[in-house]
Amino acid sequence: MPLVIRHRQSGLTMIELLVTVVILLVGLLGLAGLQSRLQQSEVESYQRAQALILLNDMSNRIMANRNAAADYVTTAVGAGAACPAAGSTRSSQDINAWCQALRGAAETIGTSEVGAMIGGRGCVEDLGSDTYMVTVAWQGIIPLQAPPASVSCGQNAYNDTAACANDLCRRTVTTLVRIGNLEP
Repeated sequence: MPLVIRHRQSGLTMIELLVTVVILLVGLLGLAGLQSRLQQSEVESYQRAQALILLNDMSNRIMANRNAAADYVTTAVGAGAACPAAGSTRSSQDINAWCQALRGAAETIGTSEVGAMIGGRGCVEDLGSDTYMVTVAWQGIIPLQAPPASVSCGQNAYNDTAACANDLCRRTVTTLVRIGNLEP
């Protein structure tokens, strides 16, 4: 009976090693892409939270000074324009403070104001019948869907790249403030 010697394979072949490395690289690239999208979503979420705080702030200011609610009507304050002077009236002081907050004056790095949304703008429109629409607009990071045409605050102000054309990077939040007649 002849003696048969069997050799068992041990270790990895070069092809197995390359396949393993390729699979690992694809997985790591997927994780890097996911991390990037998570970062973008986090910035978008932070900006929306800041916008809602500023929207609520102006709504409360109008309701607190309901007799002069019409004085709060403004086309756009915040980014891209100087803030109106804080005059002697409560409404002019409120608009100035809101404008400063929209520009991010609450937090600074050196001389840069960074405490609010990118390109934050605020508008107060008179819709008639003692109803006012307060809007905060800002620039998002990634293109999504443009806000409705009825929301004109910041319209065409954020079309600085081809991806953001047609207001795809403009974000807005709005609320209605109705001033009730408190007289009997």
